This record gives sequence, structure tokens and C-alpha cells, in this order.
Amino acid sequence: MALDYAVIALYVFGMVGMGWWGLRRATSRSEYLVAGRRLGWPMYAGTMSAVVLGGASTIGGVGLGYRWGVSGAWLVLSIGLGILALSALFARRIVRLKVYTVSEMLDLRYGGGSSAVSGLVMWGYTLMLTVTSTIAYSTIFNVLFGLPKALGVIIGGTVVVLYSVLGGMWSITLTDIVQFIVKTVGILFLLLPIAVVSAGGFDGMAARLDAAYFDMGHIGVENIVTYLLIFVPGLLIGQDIWQRVFTARTPAIATWGGIGSGLYCLVYAFAGALIGTAGKALYPDIADKDEAFATIVENLLPTGVRGLVLAAALAAMMSTASGALIASATVAANDVWPRLTGREGSRDVHGNRLFTLVLGLVAIGIAVVLNDVLAALTVAYNILVGGLLVAIVGALVWPRGTRPAAMASMVVGAATSVLVMVFVDIYANAAIYYALAASLLCYVVVSLATPRTDPEVLRRWEQRVQGEELEPVA
Repeated sequence: MALDYAVIALYVFGMVGMGWWGLRRATSRSEYLVAGRRLGWPMYAGTMSAVVLGGASTIGGVGLGYRWGVSGAWLVLSIGLGILALSALFARRIVRLKVYTVSEMLDLRYGGGSSAVSGLVMWGYTLMLTVTSTIAYSTIFNVLFGLPKALGVIIGGTVVVLYSVLGGMWSITLTDIVQFIVKTVGILFLLLPIAVVSAGGFDGMAARLDAAYFDMGHIGVENIVTYLLIFVPGLLIGQDIWQRVFTARTPAIATWGGIGSGLYCLVYAFAGALIGTAGKALYPDIADKDEAFATIVENLLPTGVRGLVLAAALAAMMSTASGALIASATVAANDVWPRLTGREGSRDVHGNRLFTLVLGLVAIGIAVVLNDVLAALTVAYNILVGGLLVAIVGALVWPRGTRPAAMASMVVGAATSVLVMVFVDIYANAAIYYALAASLLCYVVVSLATPRTDPEVLRRWEQRVQGEELEPVA
């Protein structure tokens, strides 16, 4: 195990070192929050893939494969489809807007005043995403060192907060590229072939397992629909994802780099499911499916290689956590804090570093005491999608949509989602169905019943969408 420890230690120190390197690059607000909007397509595709493929996609994806076979790929497939839809349909317009947050976009399109609600919802979502990703560190540190959850969370969280605070989006981008490479080598090129071959190949797995494990519908239509309804829309509108889109140098890079990332996610989805399926054939009696990843790694891989694959899992968690942290800090500094205090949002890099540090420490503290991670993430996604999807997509595709309609749809959608979760079941699929239906109905009815958006507001919006009106250099 000494070699495994050395590999993990080298990886962790490398992440901190890149934070120090990013410190020299992040000299302005734009450099700190969106990497100066200068990423080319290889770095853009790598960082987008890293942020969306976190611990849930890696450890959770293998666990779903262990439980359901190849149909366990549907969760990560939904993530890939969300990135493909965002990149093909909206990425060009998002890049041209030259904003920092989703709420800024809503204010620009509807004429101001909508960021109070959207900012709070988006901030809550990104903070909870940071927390849930931070909790996942404890899995790896427990496997490696037998550390208790709290200590594992503190160690992993401190590393992420440190490099995020130092270099902002530049540090996160650089670490994401390394994490992307480590994940690709560790999961796709090492663990996948070793697990499949150890299980006797596809013929060996088929001989040991029920045929349902090779049926893409085995996980159930209800689960498939739920994944598609939660994750595809969530990836269309999440601040953590949009903030990556903002880093693209050109609209074409955001489109084609994002499509490349989406296709990579589809490959990663089937890789995780097949690793889990092979694990089921080899170790059929694992009590908790979420322990399948650690069991497969510990029993199949030689020392050194095992350390690299565990580093790959750690990379997956850190990339999602750092992306969510910088998104949460950006929303807090630009949308939430100004509304609460009546002051202008932080316009300098030092103020944004402070927001990142404070929220990073808050996330670590919550992660130490929080137990029901799945419930927290379900609440976050249901409120995000139910509250903001209609207003955001409406802003991008329907000129007749109005600010009162956007505000009403956000409030009604979020409230409906919460009420269904409280009075029916926190895991009930009905929450997202009713929330989206209520939000859409409200948006359409109120838009048609209220005066059209000021033509001057729409004119400026169209200028920004076409890239004709650029923001001053920060």
C-alpha cells in the first residue's frame, strides 16, 4: 500500500501546486471567475467533462451497474445528454452574453429585478452541490487510511478550498485537466478492462448473471424518466455548468468542445456500468452497492495501479466540488450579497477570494454534520429545475416572456416542488412533474396577461446575444 499512498500524496500536492500557479494568472475578476474567457477547445472540453463527472458519476455509476447491470448507465447518460443539449442549443448565445451568473442573464433579458429569487435558489443549489461532493471524499480516505468521515471531509475539503481560493477558475481549470486525464486513464484504460477480463469477459459475465443485467430497461422506466427530467434540465441551467461555458474563448469552442464533452460522458456512463456489472459477477454478495467500487479496486488491482484508480475517484469528486464552490461564491458575490446589503457586488479579485474562502469553510462544516446526502441533493435539484428551468429557457427562446411571468414561475415552481416533497415524499418523482407543469402554466398565462417587455430591453438583449455589446474589461 505504500506505493498507493505515494501516488495519492503526489496527486494531492500537485493540486495545491497548481493553485499556487493559478494565483499568478488570476489578477482580475474576469481571470478569477471565468479564466479570462480564454479557454480553447481541448481545455474547455476537459474542464467541462471534469466538472460534470463527479463522485456520483464514478462511484455511484459503478454502484448502479452493480445493482442494475448496463442499465445503470442511465444516470450518467442523462448527464451527457444534458451537456449535448446545452452545447448544441444554447452555448453560443450564453458565451456572447458576457455575464458572470445565470441571474445576470435573467436581469438582462427581463429588465432587472429577477435576481433576488433566482440568485437565492441558484446559490442554495450550488452550495448543496459543494457539500455533497465534499462528503464523498470520506469514501476514498476511509478505503486508503481507515479515517473517520469527518477527518476525510476536512482533509479533502481543505485541499479543494485552498487551490480554489488561490487561483479561482484558472486553478480549477488546470486541476480539472489533470483530473480529466487521471479519470480517463484510471477508469477507462485501467479499471474497465481489468474488471471485465477478470470476470471472464462478456461471455463470462453472461454465464454468471441474469439476462436482465444486459437489458437497458432493467432499471425501470420510472427511474429512467426521473434521471432525464432532473439531470438534463439541471445541466441546462446550473450555474456550475454555465460558469464553464463562460470560460470559452469563442461561441464555436463552447459548442463543439461541449459536444465533445457530452460524447465523452456517454462513454464514461457505459464504462461505469460495465465495471459494476463485472463486479456483480465477481463479488455477488456486496451488501451496499455504493461499496462496489472500493471492493473492486481493492481486490482486483495491484499496488500502484490501485493508488492511481483511487486518485481517479478522488479527482472526480474534487472537480465537481471545486466547480460548485466557485459557482456558489460567484452567485453569492454578484447576486445574493448585493440584494441583502444594498451594496454593489464584489468587483475585485480579493473580494471574490474572500467569498470563496468563507463558503468553502461553510461547506466543509455542513459536510461534517450532514448524513442524508441523497436527500439534500434531491431537494437541491428539484428546487433548481422546478423553480428556474422555465424562466431561463423562456428567456432564451420566447421573446413574449415577461419579467412578472418569470418571477411568478420561479416562485410557483419552487414552492410546488417543496410542497410535494414535504407532503408526499422527498424522493417522489411527482415533485418535479408538478413543479414544471405549474411553473410553465404560470409563465405562459402571466406573460400573455402582462405588457410586453420594454423594446429597449429586448434590443439590448439582442445586441448581447449577437455579441455586439461587450462588457467593460474587469
